Amino acid sequence: MPDYNLSFLQKIMVRNKIIRVDKDHPDPAVINQAAGILKTGGLVIFPAACLYGVAGNALSVNAVEKVFQLKQRPRSNPILVLIKNTDQLDGLVTTVPDKARRLMKQLWPGGLTLVFDAADSIDPKLTAGSKKLGIRLPGHPVVRALVNSVDFPVTGTSANLSGRPGCTRTDMLNPEIVEKADLVLDAGPVKGGAGSTVVDVTCTPPKILRRGTIPATDIYACLKN
Repeated sequence: MPDYNLSFLQKIMVRNKIIRVDKDHPDPAVINQAAGILKTGGLVIFPAACLYGVAGNALSVNAVEKVFQLKQRPRSNPILVLIKNTDQLDGLVTTVPDKARRLMKQLWPGGLTLVFDAADSIDPKLTAGSKKLGIRLPGHPVVRALVNSVDFPVTGTSANLSGRPGCTRTDMLNPEIVEKADLVLDAGPVKGGAGSTVVDVTCTPPKILRRGTIPATDIYACLKN
């Protein structure tokens, strides 16, 4: 990790929060440790397909607040959530349109974030007051294991200070991020790139809000079928 003028004690504390994990076959004991942190309102930095992200209990007002503080994120920016299966959409969204079901069937798990109308119970911070919620079923084995280990959706925002580049390695993480997190799962370098493709399924036809990992041609082809 870059020096960032850390004191010796700070460097030791940062290193003690970082645990190596196999990117394809994460140790269940490590995942259980991370799950325990999430269940008690803590934050875990995890590897995803393109960047490292920050997981917290998306249904906990306090945990969501911690994510905003960790990232120094403007309240006008929503935070997407990660789920372990489509059953978790119940209670998160008002409706699941047929076209959304097509996209989920063909392109989940993976680099597709779908934007739904959020249920009334969702913390307005997550949606930045828009009443729309971005949701993804992740494909990376480590984050898949992590979301499968808890009974609630988790935040999936990138592990960087707001406005700064995302991190593809843990040694790129800003010390302020690591200091406020409770655990860092280090699976080595991830591929980087544009991140997930974001599609708003609340309108007809669905609209691509951000081009990313999944080509627009794949989205359109799926919607036509």
